[in-house]
Amino acid sequence: MATTQSNPQERTARELLTQGRPLFLGVDGEDTAHYWDSYEFAVAVVMADGEAEKVVLAETPFETLAEWCEYTRSERGWDIGPHVGGSLVGDLVRGVEA
Repeated sequence: MATTQSNPQERTARELLTQGRPLFLGVDGEDTAHYWDSYEFAVAVVMADGEAEKVVLAETPFETLAEWCEYTRSERGWDIGPHVGGSLVGDLVRGVEA
């Protein structure tokens, strides 16, 4: 049986969040990984050097995860992702339009 090892950023996110396996959202333009915890309604923001913070959306002006992702896009851009909602077809259409 094969085992999978989580990367250091994912391990840090797991330590910050309640959910045992948070959803990987993506990596922003500053090489910072974002992980979503639907139990806490929070995002773990983990930098490549290991520094991290938990952002509880209720403590921000953002009401939804989509708003958080759009804010990140406007401030830092996304190198990978975000992997949130939508569909593969929608992702392809947005990629072609870009």
